[in-house]
Amino acid sequence: MKVLITGKNGQLAQELIKRKPAHIELLALARSELDITNGSQVMQAIADYQPAVVINAAAYTAVDKAEEEVEQAYAANATGPENLAIACKEMGARLIHISTDFVFNGDKSTPYKEQDQVQPLGVYGQSKAAGEAAIQRTLPQALILRTAWVYSAHGANFANTMLRLMKERDQLGVVADQIGTPTSTHTLAEAIYGLLEKPDAEGIYHCTDAGTASWYDFAVAIYEEGKASGLLPAEKQVQINPIATADYPTPASRPAYSVLDKSRLTEALEIDLPHWRQALRQVLTEKADR
Repeated sequence: MKVLITGKNGQLAQELIKRKPAHIELLALARSELDITNGSQVMQAIADYQPAVVINAAAYTAVDKAEEEVEQAYAANATGPENLAIACKEMGARLIHISTDFVFNGDKSTPYKEQDQVQPLGVYGQSKAAGEAAIQRTLPQALILRTAWVYSAHGANFANTMLRLMKERDQLGVVADQIGTPTSTHTLAEAIYGLLEKPDAEGIYHCTDAGTASWYDFAVAIYEEGKASGLLPAEKQVQINPIATADYPTPASRPAYSVLDKSRLTEALEIDLPHWRQALRQVLTEKADR
C-alpha cells in the first residue's frame, strides 16, 4: 500500500515513519517539498506518486500566534486540507486528516462525541473547523481524526518544554482548570495505521489516550516520570503550583474541558487505549534510552 504523508518534520509524521508496517510503502514530504496551501503542487505530488492513502499531518499549530497570523492559520488548516481533498477525489486516493479538540468550546462536562456541535473559541480552532468542513464538503468519505495535547520524545511539545523548565527552575505555575487528555504520538500513529486497514472507516473519529488530566496533573506526572526515567536529576526539587487560567492570560482562549469520547475508535479497531500516564512513562523511558 502506497501512503503519502505531509508535514514530514512534525512529531506525528516522524512517529508514523518510525512505526511504518512492512507492507506499506511510505513517501513523507516536508513543507519545502510539498506546500499543501498550493493547490497545483498538491495535485502534481499526488498524481506523481499515486498513493492509495494520503495522511495529512501538516498543520499550523501555534495557538496563540494564530490570533495575529489569521491568514497563515487558515491557509495551512483550511485551504491546505481542501486542496488535499480535491486532489484525493480526483486521483481516487483515501484521505486521513488530523484535527483537534480545539474545535469545541469546552462548555460540556462529559466527553465530546464526534457528532457534537463544533464551536471553536479562537482562530486556531476556527481554522481547523473550517478545514474539517471543507474536507467533508469535497470528499465526504474522508477520515478525520480529532486528537488533543499531542506530545512525543522529540519536537516542541508540552512534555519536552516541562522537562527543560524543570531542569532550569525550582518553581513552576501550571494551569489546573483546563481539563483534557494527553496523547502520545505512539497511540496516535498506531490508531492511524489501524484505521488504514479498515477501508470502510470514514467520517470523524476521536483519538487520545485514556483518562483525563489538567495541565497541572500532566506537569506533575512529567516531573515524577522524568525522575523515575533519569531524565531529571533525582536530587532536583521543583515545586509545581496549580494556577487558574485567569492567572495566566494568553492571546487565545482555550476550552476549559475538551475530553474526547473515543468509543467509536475503540469499537472500530477493537482495542483498549492506554491510560495517558502509562503512555507518558513509555515515551519518557524511550527518550531516556536514546
